[in-house]
Amino acid sequence: MRWISGLMAATLAACAPVTQDMAEAPADQNRSNTDTLDSISNLVDDEIPAQFDFRQSFPSWYAAVEPYRVIGTGKTGIYFVGTEGLGMYFIPTAAGHIVIDGGMPGEGQYVADAIRKLGFDPKDVKILLNSHAHLDHSGGLAELKALTGAQMIASEGDRSALEGGFYLGSEDDSAMNAPPVKVDRIIADGEKLKLGDVTLTAHITPGHSRGCTSWTMPVVQGGQTYQALFFCSATVAANRLVGPPQYEGIVADYRKTFAMTKDWKPDIFLANHPEFAGLAGKRERQKAGDPLAFVDREGFPAMMASLEAAFEAALEKQTLKYNAIMSD
Repeated sequence: MRWISGLMAATLAACAPVTQDMAEAPADQNRSNTDTLDSISNLVDDEIPAQFDFRQSFPSWYAAVEPYRVIGTGKTGIYFVGTEGLGMYFIPTAAGHIVIDGGMPGEGQYVADAIRKLGFDPKDVKILLNSHAHLDHSGGLAELKALTGAQMIASEGDRSALEGGFYLGSEDDSAMNAPPVKVDRIIADGEKLKLGDVTLTAHITPGHSRGCTSWTMPVVQGGQTYQALFFCSATVAANRLVGPPQYEGIVADYRKTFAMTKDWKPDIFLANHPEFAGLAGKRERQKAGDPLAFVDREGFPAMMASLEAAFEAALEKQTLKYNAIMSD
C-alpha cells in the first residue's frame, strides 16, 4: 500500500498542480508552481512527514498582496482579498457582504484586515462561501466566522469535511486537518443566493472534492454587464482515483464536471489559486490603465481542456501502478 501512502503525502499540495498552460507561461508567473512541483516530487515516494511546514514549502500561500477590485463600479463588484498563491474574494452589497474562501488556517484575520483596507467593515460580512473543503481554502473559515458572525453556506458533499475538519478520504492524515466550521445552510446545484443587489448561482462541479462548488454572477462596469465565474477546481492533484478512490464515484464526478463545463465561456474567470487564471499579470495590466484587464473569454476553456487531458493521463497512470502493485 506504499503507493497510497505516497499519494496521501502529496495531498499536502493537493490544490496546486501545474497544467500545460502554466508550463508555457512566463517564468515569473510560475515560480510558486515550480516550488509546489518540487515539494510533491520529494514527498510522493516517502512516508507522510509527522510535521509538515506549509509556510516553508508553499510561501506564496502566505505572501501578502494588497487587496484590489477586480471589476465593478464605485464600491460594488468583486474584490481580491487573497494572498499571492491563494484566491479569496470579497463581494460587497448594500445589505451586507459575501466572502468566498478563507485561505489557510490562521488566515481568517488576514482576510478581515484586507476587507478593512478596502474601506469596509468585516462585521458587515453576512455570508461565507467555500469552493471546496481542502485546508488551503477552508482553513481560515472558522476564524472568519468568529470574527464576522457570518452564515456559513456550503454544499452537502463537502459538509462533513468542513464540519469535521478533515480531508475526505484521508481522515487519518492529521497534516491535512483544518479548523472545523459549522455549516449553517446547504446550497444545491443551480440554486441562487441573493444578498442586496447581488445574485450568485451555485454550480456543483465535483471531483476535486465531493462537493466542489463553483459560483457565477453578473457584474457591471462602464454600463456593460459581464459574467464572472469563481471556479472550484478540476485538478487531480494527489486525489486517489483508484484502489481505493478518495471517495466513491470520484472518476464519474470528474467526467461529469468536464462535460458540464465544456461550453462555459465566462467573461471573467477567477480561481482559488491565482496563477490558474493569470491574475498577477492581469492585475499589472489593470494598474497600467486597462480597466478590462480581467476580461478573458478564452482562459477558462483552455484551462479545462488541459485539465481534462491531465485527468485521463493521471487515471491511466494510477490504474497501471495499482494493477502492478496488486499483481505482485
